[in-house]
Amino acid sequence: MGDFDHIQPTLWGAGTARTLRPIWVAEELGLNYRLEPIGPRTGETKTETYTALNPKQKIPFCEVGPVKISETFAICRYLVARFGNASVLSAPESIEEAAKEDEWLSFIYGELDETSLYVMRRHGALSNIYGEAPAAMASAREYVLRMLEVVETALADREFLLWDKFTLADLFLTTCLNWVLNYELPLASSLQTYRDRIILRPAYLRAAEANKPRQ
Repeated sequence: MGDFDHIQPTLWGAGTARTLRPIWVAEELGLNYRLEPIGPRTGETKTETYTALNPKQKIPFCEVGPVKISETFAICRYLVARFGNASVLSAPESIEEAAKEDEWLSFIYGELDETSLYVMRRHGALSNIYGEAPAAMASAREYVLRMLEVVETALADREFLLWDKFTLADLFLTTCLNWVLNYELPLASSLQTYRDRIILRPAYLRAAEANKPRQ
């Protein structure tokens, strides 16, 4: 880690499925991090101070010394690459392993999160902002259930998505399965069992507590 050994990472954002991910990574890695639990749509991301850090005015956001990173995928990737270790959440050991992990992460983030679950959030819980769209909601629901069949097949004979060990792919997938259950969508028993096992991880429990939105 070199010059980064004694730098305390700062994570911005709490209260959403996406902010949970970097907090969970930090907990898995045992990092001494600082959390600034600002929320979305509270006005906190639009202050001059935060906008100077992240002009996108979005959360999560990460600072590690001079390094400043937005976007959940990039933040988690960076934390693992910088601070990961052989015992948990180690970085991929080869180009091929990195490609397979990125394949799953791209699928989970692109197909489950953005293409379907967040569409349901936009036109469901956030319909007062983005408007109601029953057709889009129905299509997103059908799509996410179809994509979950892909995950169910992949997990049919294994404990984790990749290499018989917990990786970022499992972390991202679990946050999406939480979302599925929050929307009261049907979940295959094998995926329910997988998710129930993963959320017993001590790091997850600490992260979920830290990620709770402020009252």
